[in-house]
Amino acid sequence: MRHKNIPVFIPHLGCPNDCVFCNQRKITEHLEFKEEDVKKTIDGATSTLKDGEHAEIAFFGGSFTGIDRDLMIRLLTLGKSYIDRGVVSSLRCSTRPDYIDDEILEILKKYGVKTVELGIQSTDDTVLQACRRGHTAEQSFKAMELIKSKGFDFIGQMMTGLPGATEESEIKTAEDICKYADGARIYPIVVFKDTELAFMAERGAYKPYSTDELIRRTAKVKEVFIKHNIPTIRVGLQANEGLTGGDEIACGGYDEAIGEKCDALIYYNILSKLIEHVNEKSVTVAVPIGHISRAVGHNKENKLRLLSHYNMKDIKFIEKDIPQYTAEIVT
Repeated sequence: MRHKNIPVFIPHLGCPNDCVFCNQRKITEHLEFKEEDVKKTIDGATSTLKDGEHAEIAFFGGSFTGIDRDLMIRLLTLGKSYIDRGVVSSLRCSTRPDYIDDEILEILKKYGVKTVELGIQSTDDTVLQACRRGHTAEQSFKAMELIKSKGFDFIGQMMTGLPGATEESEIKTAEDICKYADGARIYPIVVFKDTELAFMAERGAYKPYSTDELIRRTAKVKEVFIKHNIPTIRVGLQANEGLTGGDEIACGGYDEAIGEKCDALIYYNILSKLIEHVNEKSVTVAVPIGHISRAVGHNKENKLRLLSHYNMKDIKFIEKDIPQYTAEIVT
């Protein structure tokens, strides 16, 4: 059964914080949230559902559990009406660690919320302070534990390339999320115009990352989730999360295909370890069904690098029913 989220974008309502990387305030200045449009959005999306699709209404964008309580209840009531009619199976929402407590979770459960996504970003207090995140790592741990104890599915969201972050702190954040999560999202940093992060970069207080370095750091994090069998739902921003084109970016590296390129790097590492023990000049490698393009790499980059590095003549790729992010030599 295929899964489909029906996203309802709630602009920067309910969040008094101003994280250095956040451009949601700028977006909100140009987006007037109209509650009456929510039903139209949901109706439009549900009308396109195909047989066998498992649909979920997802309240994304702002800190959903921090918005005006009456508005939150009205939106949840609307969402639950689609559950009651059998149109969707459940609801999900995204929020912050400091906007989670017993009362909030009881309300969410009452109205059919199954999944809570939490913007952890980092479990390093130094990084959280540098980003003016407004909460501590301890609050994140308490929120994650509480969400799981109440029976919700939990999705942990984290970022790579934040001010003060190191490769080690990012890997630790992923490891911490793995202790609780049913899934993860990874957001490589984007330096948007008119954000504090852009001003920090201008005055030399923050050094933007190149695209290649962001891909490398993000791939390292995704490898942690793979090792712990935690599915990564997405790598990188979607258009409805504030990125519609390159015009909004102030500086630093970003690639719309960063998720695919992270996967390509992960497969390069897997294939390199596999092929280094092979003496033949030509080999056939089996990769998971649907993963050949990731294994071969963009413009065959992985294949060409492997051929050059190991002085081989040819590498042929075939599909096989094996676990994702694995590969086998076919003899």
